Amino acid sequence: MRRLPLDHPGIADHRSPDRFLWWLARSQGRTLAGGMAFGIVWMSAQAVMPAVIGRAIDRGVADRDGDALLRYAGLLALIGLVQAAAGIMRHRFAVTNWLTAAYTTVQLVARHTVHLGGTLPRKVSTGEVVAIGTSDISHLGQVMDVSARFAGAVVSFLLVAVILLQTSVTLGLVVLLGVPLLMLLVGPLLAPLQRRSTRQRELMGHLSNTATDIVGGLRVLRGIGGEQVFHDRYRRESQTTRRAGVEVAKLQSMLEALQVFLPGLFVVVIVWIGARYAVAGTITPGELVAFYGYSAFLMIPLRTATEYANKFIRGRVSARRVCRVLALTPDVVEPEVPAQPPAPGGELHDRRSGLRVRPGSLVAVVSEQPDDSAALADRLGLCAAEVDDDVSLGGVALTALSRTDVRRRIVVSDTGATLFSGRLADRLDVTGTARHDGTLARALAAASSDDILEALPEGLDTVVTERGRSFSGGQRQRLVLARVLTLDPEVLVLVEPTSAVDAHTEARIASRLREQRAGRTTVVTSSSPLMLDAVDEVAFLEDGVVVATGTHSELLRTHARYRAVVTRETELVVAGGLP
Repeated sequence: MRRLPLDHPGIADHRSPDRFLWWLARSQGRTLAGGMAFGIVWMSAQAVMPAVIGRAIDRGVADRDGDALLRYAGLLALIGLVQAAAGIMRHRFAVTNWLTAAYTTVQLVARHTVHLGGTLPRKVSTGEVVAIGTSDISHLGQVMDVSARFAGAVVSFLLVAVILLQTSVTLGLVVLLGVPLLMLLVGPLLAPLQRRSTRQRELMGHLSNTATDIVGGLRVLRGIGGEQVFHDRYRRESQTTRRAGVEVAKLQSMLEALQVFLPGLFVVVIVWIGARYAVAGTITPGELVAFYGYSAFLMIPLRTATEYANKFIRGRVSARRVCRVLALTPDVVEPEVPAQPPAPGGELHDRRSGLRVRPGSLVAVVSEQPDDSAALADRLGLCAAEVDDDVSLGGVALTALSRTDVRRRIVVSDTGATLFSGRLADRLDVTGTARHDGTLARALAAASSDDILEALPEGLDTVVTERGRSFSGGQRQRLVLARVLTLDPEVLVLVEPTSAVDAHTEARIASRLREQRAGRTTVVTSSSPLMLDAVDEVAFLEDGVVVATGTHSELLRTHARYRAVVTRETELVVAGGLP
């Protein structure tokens, strides 16, 4: 058995859904082969039981041979024990295969999500990724699960066919030719089922994304009275998804009905032929009983075969979704030969805007349009949608460095950063060591989060709800700031880190941030005078270009546009002087 989660999920072949399923099967080949082996033994044991019972009737009951009857009874008991043991092991392997496929897929997607970074939300919706972890992994796991039983169904079917050929060529040929014919009758349903399942899967991902947006912006919607509008929109989309699900269910119900009807019809044919042979005296009473046993048993492999086709179709739809995510490429391409990382303490420079940040300084970026400063922050950490060679650290372009080096040395915390659910200490201490060496305590103090912990009965052991919704907006912002401060990177870029806190808290954070980041480079985008008054230098942007630099007080005196932005004033100049 395998330990989960896996140490490394491997490199998936995501060129097509079929290739991905084949890769998934090969990656767990040992447990899949084990499940198939026990599945074959399990079904084969059931397949030979009617033959043994028929022999016991003919040679034990009909011939009045007590010893033969005991031998066949003992053989039946032995076969039953083998079947029971094989069934237990088959089920264990089936569960292992299901879990391995699910965990492997989740780990692949999670690893690739980290690899994509900021590229992911720009190329695929949140609902699409969430749906992979909620429904797609189940369908992929079911394909691996049913594969073991399908292998047993194929072998046991061939075994029954051989036994029937030895008894009656006609019956053997009916089995060998009839089963493929039944599968052909089911075939026309599979393609429409795949199309409708794909459509339903797309709608479910879109609906999940809509629900996430509504929940995330619920407070805003209530503030502007937009709850009913979004409620109606969600209801329309959910009804469209429901109708798509009904269309899938229609074909699904037909397929499941055929899983019962066609094998049942086939069994009736086998029994009818066997009964006629028995009346004609062509077969013995024991062989007639065996025929009835085969008829009942053949229901299992036939239904398993149609079940496999059904689950394979669903698994293929899910595999296509996984392949679509795995095929995404990050905006930042890893250089073939990464440059030698610069020595610590290099200057951070953005040629496009003209921003220069001296090593170890605390610099604020102010812009009349917050999107301009946010875009600059993204560029400084290679998080922008369009990446170029404009940003350098220590004279080396960031695009020439390995992404690992960039992420280790430069950390960007924007307004979209949030808290994950789980134990608060674990969510703040991302390195696993900050709590023990005092780094976490200092980070919490710098973020002025003491009052948050004091209000929590369990302190750092408190369980954080999804996206940190148990905290207010200001509390979440301070905890997110504390989390990024525990990393203590060489360069830290903060986007509006105090926009949701009150003035007194902001003043404390501004002064403590300067102490906490002493000697390390820090860039803050903000237009708050309390924050600007605490930094070493302010860079003022207009149309994405630095047009003035200096201290906050200097720019207030010398630059009218800067003064208007940070003080929220409107200076009107009219012909002939001021109004």
